[in-house]
Amino acid sequence: MAPRILLARHGQTEWSLLGRHTGRTDIPLLDEGRRGAELLGERLHRGPWQGLPGVEVRTSPLARASETCDLAGFGARAEPWDALMEWDYGAYEGLTPAQIQELRPGWLIWRDAVPEGESLEQLSARADEVVEWARSADRDVLVFAHGHILRSIGARWLGEHVSFAARIRLDPTSLSVLGWAYGAPAIERWNDTGHLEG
Repeated sequence: MAPRILLARHGQTEWSLLGRHTGRTDIPLLDEGRRGAELLGERLHRGPWQGLPGVEVRTSPLARASETCDLAGFGARAEPWDALMEWDYGAYEGLTPAQIQELRPGWLIWRDAVPEGESLEQLSARADEVVEWARSADRDVLVFAHGHILRSIGARWLGEHVSFAARIRLDPTSLSVLGWAYGAPAIERWNDTGHLEG
């Protein structure tokens, strides 16, 4: 079996709702985010997933990701991993894109990165570390993390420059699956929020 990586973005927080860049600030889940995490867990414990027996689970140590992992029913199996922490936004932590545009008109995070924070190269290196780990054995892996680091992992899984992540959005509490097609890395499922509907 070629290994796959399942990506679960954390549930809704006040800052994600407002569009504020939430890197290393430890923001708790909203009630909506906690309910979304439970619904994601219910989905992963039904067919075709059946609780993902044998899957290796890791989570960002930040509370919004680790609590999503716990509420989804995978906390006892999860190992915290700093490589899954969100992008360090440095001086732009807590700001919205509109506020940053006032400071730097034309700014695009996937091209221009952030001052006093993590460079694109550093972010890409962390994403590569996760991809290498995911491909290291004959088993699937499940990670609970954050929007920009998960998008970066998606780009690097496909062999694209980390800036490709600008084209693959992720909503809170979404489920994505990266696997293989014709022997090459592929997206099997992306930004799936079907468990939140209805």
